[in-house]
Amino acid sequence: MDKKWEEMTPQEKREARFKKWLEAPGVKFSSKQAQKAYRERVQRFIDVINLKEPDRVPVSIPAGFFPAFYSGGTLEKAMYDYRYLEQSWKKFMQDFELDSFGGPGLVLPGKAMDLIGYRLHKWPGNGLPSDSAMYQYIEGEYMKLEDYESLIRDPSDFWMRTYLPRIASALEPLQYMSPLSAMIGIPLTVLGSFARPDVQKAFKTLIAAGKETARWQRAVRNVSIAALKAGIPSFGGGLSGAPFDMIADMHRGTAAAIMDMYRRPELLIEAMERITPIAIKIAVDGANNSLSPIISMPLHKGDDNFMSDKQYEKFYWPTFKKVLMGLINEGLVPMPFAEGSYMRRLEIIKDLPRGSVIWYFERTDLATAKKVLGGHACIAGNVPVSIICTGTPQEVKEMCRRQIEIAAPGGGYILAGAASMNKGNPANLRAMMEAAKEYGVYRK
Repeated sequence: MDKKWEEMTPQEKREARFKKWLEAPGVKFSSKQAQKAYRERVQRFIDVINLKEPDRVPVSIPAGFFPAFYSGGTLEKAMYDYRYLEQSWKKFMQDFELDSFGGPGLVLPGKAMDLIGYRLHKWPGNGLPSDSAMYQYIEGEYMKLEDYESLIRDPSDFWMRTYLPRIASALEPLQYMSPLSAMIGIPLTVLGSFARPDVQKAFKTLIAAGKETARWQRAVRNVSIAALKAGIPSFGGGLSGAPFDMIADMHRGTAAAIMDMYRRPELLIEAMERITPIAIKIAVDGANNSLSPIISMPLHKGDDNFMSDKQYEKFYWPTFKKVLMGLINEGLVPMPFAEGSYMRRLEIIKDLPRGSVIWYFERTDLATAKKVLGGHACIAGNVPVSIICTGTPQEVKEMCRRQIEIAAPGGGYILAGAASMNKGNPANLRAMMEAAKEYGVYRK
């Protein structure tokens, strides 16, 4: 009799997720050859995660928003024209040999953001030139010092009635709603605030933005289905991060978060502890609706240059490790993207179960990372984006050769860029795959 999920060990859960990823139940492949290629690609990643040597080094092509420009358009066009978004990502998938496929899930729906008056970013055509290849985050103190207690007491209520009105102009009336916690008394007392015309208008705007988002989601889903049919697995099964970044990036802002570390450390730590189980659950829920068990985790403020070792060990690592372990215990494979340099963090981040994570590095010296983490954790990345964007195909290939020689021996390495190439020479992306096939073969 099969065990219930809650009765399984973390290793049993992971094996079940790997099996689902490999077998791809419900996927209708375009051919037997596509199905065979899919399983070979997934097995390649499973092997390196398990610190084994596959047939060759797997590759994660750092395409980013490149497909939008490769098809002759722009990121702005892809954000507002979902038909173009779908067509351009499918064209990229058809024209490039890929071990895995990153869909257009980060090409945000421009019309939906326009509707709600979204304030957290600038994007092409809305604060940035139409030909821009990236978003720009608008940092601010969207959560005030006095809001810590509200976040800690009731996160959902804080996000609904305080945070959303501050980050979206059309949602400002939500601040006048009664707290839903009033339901604990007489439930009908919360209905009065819905009589306000401005609150009604805000909800109508949310409905319109929701419908727009659903149209965008269909396009993203169509691309994912097409990739799977062609035998190209998705590498991302969900998204999470470090609680410190969640507070410092989009709530308090960098300057305020730094001040909190000195003036109100107990509040900062309590808030991070409060959102830790929420961060775990959201990632698990996302992965449960995906084939891939990989959880992408962009890290921003944990690098060597942002905080001291003592600060990292006090404010960053404890709750971040809890998120990592929460995902690992659910059979998932966290993939933290260690932006910047993590040279002083390597010994600290080694404190996780063997073969449980993929550490994706940007500027951390790969030889040192391999020396410390080799045989303990899978590592990825580190091919400089400057070379990918501005070098020749031969220069890209040569850099990949050097990275493979450093990190591939013994297994546990994924060839990947330090960041994405949103604009550039298509031949440079192809050169990465060529390098893996030429220099990264373990067995013929």
